[in-house]
Amino acid sequence: MRIEPLRREDAAAVVAAEDELTVRWLSGGHSTVAGTAEYILRLDRAAEQGRPKRAFGIRLDDRCVGTIDVDPEVADGLDPGDVNIAYGVAPWVRGRGVAVRAVELVCAVIRDRGLGTRAVIRADSRNPASSRVAEKAGFRLLRVVHSSTESQEDGRPVVLQVYGRDLPRG
Repeated sequence: MRIEPLRREDAAAVVAAEDELTVRWLSGGHSTVAGTAEYILRLDRAAEQGRPKRAFGIRLDDRCVGTIDVDPEVADGLDPGDVNIAYGVAPWVRGRGVAVRAVELVCAVIRDRGLGTRAVIRADSRNPASSRVAEKAGFRLLRVVHSSTESQEDGRPVVLQVYGRDLPRG
């Protein structure tokens, strides 16, 4: 398994890997191939302008089975130097350690590129699977916060479990 920068030609695989859990916990809505390709293009343009958010395709046997992205600009529940990680994997590879390995690989990218000093996963408190990924990847629970940017269906703030993993250089 490996991660590689997300490419526009990955759009169909990303959409095919999406299910109701992906929509609920990650994307917030059903994706289309055209919309996903446009999103990847926007990320590429932002990178050319020096924006630090990066998205990677999670590849298993040369097939894109999910995405993982890093964003040092997310501030909701984070400290300076923290880099937010968000991920989603196809239902047919869940429970096989794919998300955990992708998180480990992207932590190396964050460290090697000097994007931040700590990787952070913000898990919705209603999503125990995301908390398990964080714990299995060596993250520790830092705090529980009410999101200032995300709301539940009833309008109340999402309660986030903020997990962190220090990324020492060298």
